[in-house]
Amino acid sequence: MKTLKYTLSILFGLLLTTSCSNNDNNDAPGKPIMTSETTFSSAMFGDSLAFKTKVSDEGNIPLSTLKAQLYFGDELVSSTTIRTKNYQEYAGKIYIPFYKSIPNGTATLKFVLQNIHFTKVEQTYSLALTRPDYDHLTLVTDQYGNLTMNRVGLNQYSVTGDFDMKVKGYIQAPAMGSNGNVINFGWEDKAITQGSTSPITFTNTRAGQYTITFNTLTYEGSPFLNLKFDGQAMTMADENNYYVDKTFTQGQTISTDGIDLSSIWIDPDFFKLNNDGTLTFVPVTGEYKVTLNYQYNYLRVEAMKNGSPASLNTADGSGAIWIIGEGCGKPSVTSNQVGWNTDNALCMAQVSPAVYQATFVAGQQIATDAINFKFFDEKGWTSNISSIISTTSDVIFVGDGNNGRDSGNLGIVTGKTLTSGKTYVFTVSFAAGPKAVLTVTEK
Repeated sequence: MKTLKYTLSILFGLLLTTSCSNNDNNDAPGKPIMTSETTFSSAMFGDSLAFKTKVSDEGNIPLSTLKAQLYFGDELVSSTTIRTKNYQEYAGKIYIPFYKSIPNGTATLKFVLQNIHFTKVEQTYSLALTRPDYDHLTLVTDQYGNLTMNRVGLNQYSVTGDFDMKVKGYIQAPAMGSNGNVINFGWEDKAITQGSTSPITFTNTRAGQYTITFNTLTYEGSPFLNLKFDGQAMTMADENNYYVDKTFTQGQTISTDGIDLSSIWIDPDFFKLNNDGTLTFVPVTGEYKVTLNYQYNYLRVEAMKNGSPASLNTADGSGAIWIIGEGCGKPSVTSNQVGWNTDNALCMAQVSPAVYQATFVAGQQIATDAINFKFFDEKGWTSNISSIISTTSDVIFVGDGNNGRDSGNLGIVTGKTLTSGKTYVFTVSFAAGPKAVLTVTEK
């Protein structure tokens, strides 16, 4: 009986081994075969290139995948994968990317067929690629609806009209050919970018008739404000803010280009406007970020260190002091109050070593009857200065937590007000040592 069981066990094992060997064809590598049913010669950037391929395996090994790959030079730029369960014809599409500044040329199209034993066969084709030559583009706006941008040259398109100073919209290129795709151009990372519908803010120096342009090769568009401050091009942070970050010297003369200073509020703590249209820099020499803000039409200045907002060194009074709180704001407290938002922190001007000032006109940059702001060591919530500051002013007091204001917060003395139209200079000085002294001077 034991002998019979042993014999049956051996026979059953042999049957399993034989069955497995038959299923994987004795572990032979196999030989995938593919036959293209499509002729490849040319395509356009932005196409979805269709293909059909018959697949099988000479060794009768099950197949795994069919991959279509597109190379620009040695760089793989697009691919698609099809699972190949059966010996049959498979159809698919591979996208031809639309890239900036890539001229007409030849790409490599590769097909790779692989079976379950990782045996592969490859076929490659040279594919001539051209950029679509659209007869028009569409500028999609909420302000004016869809505006047709006509072709005015190779890759160059424009529309002329009577526009506001700013026109917001994205640009859409139509699908070309039977396999083409609609391509959008919007604003991302401070530049016109393919694949986005975020509005581009075209900005002219004034409202009226002007031309909006776009180049589908270089992605260059116009008009954008070409602003220079002290000879340096201002960077566009967003549609309302342009800035430079550089070193300025106390007393230096600054010229501007493209900025109508007659329409800009000039902060006297940082600049003096000269008769010849130049500016004189008021604070001490150092690194500053100057932002031209078109929402409120003023030059916002912030002390910087290595590209980041500077902070105060209370030991010697160097660095920067920031104002955060209620009752003040530049150029207008009613339209742009600082409030308790650290992003809006107001930088004081260091007019001499360890001496800082902020100038306000009552009723314009500062409230006349109630204030509640505070001096901070950084453009954030650190406020070591609040515990070491005092004042002899008979109009402004420093809070101690028990006199109607939190520690370090400023208030107007009960029964007193600031005179509307009068100028008040708030000066914080460390000149006498590590203790900060606030003086308030009416002019």
